[in-house]
Amino acid sequence: MNRKDHQRQLGNIYTKNQTQQFWVKNFILTFIVAISTALLNGCSNLGNIIGRKTPDTQAQARNQNNPNNQNNNVPKIAPPPIFTESRDPNFVVSVVQQVGPAVVRIDTSRTVSSGLSDELDDPFLRRFFGNGSPIQPREREQRGNGSGFIINSNGEILTNAHVVDGADRVTVELKDGRKFDGKVLGEDPVTDVAVIKIDADNLPTAGLGDSESLQPGEAVIAIGNPLGLNYTVTSGIISATGRSSRDIGAAADKRVDYIQTDAAINPGNSGGPLLNASGQVIGMNTAIIRGAQGLGFAIPVNTVKRISQELIAKGRVDHPYLGIQMVTLTPEIKEKLNSELGSPSISADKGVLLMRIMRGSPASQGGLKAGDVIVSINKQPVNNNEDVQKLVENSTIGKPLNIEVQRNGRTINLAVRPEPLPTTGQGG
Repeated sequence: MNRKDHQRQLGNIYTKNQTQQFWVKNFILTFIVAISTALLNGCSNLGNIIGRKTPDTQAQARNQNNPNNQNNNVPKIAPPPIFTESRDPNFVVSVVQQVGPAVVRIDTSRTVSSGLSDELDDPFLRRFFGNGSPIQPREREQRGNGSGFIINSNGEILTNAHVVDGADRVTVELKDGRKFDGKVLGEDPVTDVAVIKIDADNLPTAGLGDSESLQPGEAVIAIGNPLGLNYTVTSGIISATGRSSRDIGAAADKRVDYIQTDAAINPGNSGGPLLNASGQVIGMNTAIIRGAQGLGFAIPVNTVKRISQELIAKGRVDHPYLGIQMVTLTPEIKEKLNSELGSPSISADKGVLLMRIMRGSPASQGGLKAGDVIVSINKQPVNNNEDVQKLVENSTIGKPLNIEVQRNGRTINLAVRPEPLPTTGQGG
């Protein structure tokens, strides 16, 4: 090889090396630029770059650990309870528009006699006038108002018995301003339900729902005429169910498990509807606790339906009746009675103690005695007065109840036939 050829070969080798170095430099530069861009534009994904699992990766891991692809442990976002059923944040407006025309105002008047004042009842004046005193008790008109709701387009209206009790005149005012004289078809003081009839047709009605499975937390709406303020709407939730008359301080002979609500209820709301989010009546507003806030009570609509059907059919309700006065047995009562009697005559630890048996009552005829402790009725255990009242109320007049009692340390089974509750009856 001559010198010229040798130089040409060396030149080719040098050119080739330069070309290789050029591509290597370009590759390294390109790689650095790519990494830098990724880091600058995707810094929020830096954790993913260094190996942290992404949401998709976590989901894949869960699916691998759960071959049935059941995402039982994945938290689910639920809507607030108040929107669960309606799915509409303005559902109250819809319910009021739907049911409002079926809610009525009820005005009543009754004549009451006023006794003599203390001044007129002074002994000196009585001696002066003698027994033939010309001063007679004065009569005055007492007015009241409440609420109700139409259940039949021909004018049948439901309200509380205490709203119309003793009324000489009942006036029903519709939301459109029309007024009608109302006739009381029947009233039941035991459940505080009454039915009124007005002479009208094609009236708007309120649909009756089901109160059997109500749960605390459900959204409710009350419509009525509190304190004379017509067609007032309040809303809230069901606070509790199954409140007894003893719980709310009502008369002990009331046989109702009340619905408790925090929807504002005031005097004048009595007899008005308590509605669910679908606009169905689930209760009749009836009671408040004086001095309390956010505590109102309603009669469950299933009770209202049962009682109103009997009132419409025959004008009265026949409640099963035993004729007993009773008290829930507690350790304190047991200890006190045994110490007063001088011997442990009461051996039961729980149940319902019979304090008095009405003369000639079904309980007397069936062999129950004062001092007996009712342990069960029809093989269903009883622990308090309310248990006895419920079982008696749900019994059939004339059909024997198997009542198990403890008497002087012995267990005795008796058959007692309930009779219709007298109008002045008390207790179970």
